[in-house]
Amino acid sequence: MDKVLSFTEYQKLVGQILQSERLLMDQQRISAFAEVTEDRQFIHIDPEKAAQTPFKGTIAHGLLTLSVLPHLVETTFPLLEGMKLSINYGYNKIRFLNPVPSGSHIRANFLIKSFEAIAEDKYQLVTDISVEIEGLNKTALVAEWISIAVV
Repeated sequence: MDKVLSFTEYQKLVGQILQSERLLMDQQRISAFAEVTEDRQFIHIDPEKAAQTPFKGTIAHGLLTLSVLPHLVETTFPLLEGMKLSINYGYNKIRFLNPVPSGSHIRANFLIKSFEAIAEDKYQLVTDISVEIEGLNKTALVAEWISIAVV
């Protein structure tokens, strides 16, 4: 996103929900993630075997769903004026509630819980996230994410 906000303007986002674009979780993405992470469990990469499971087909790794969040943030959130970099500080909670079937589109809802100065050149952003699976009316993932903006 190209919009740039001052610290004061960014604070006004607290309590608001920002919704990301939809992202396709196709077999190509799932298989590439399996190769990079060496997590080649059949439920992710073998459509024939996975079809015999309760999932009825391959599913995305939970960690793949988590790992696309930085992209979804980048395309959803406005920039902070003067920001040099953003650091992933960590998560207080992550839950994988429902599997994401291959071929599904996901979308993240980011509830901005807080945005505050923690040092002269650093701001902490705390966000509650829920990732929904289009057409299934199910939540794939929930998390509380903390990031640090360095200005």
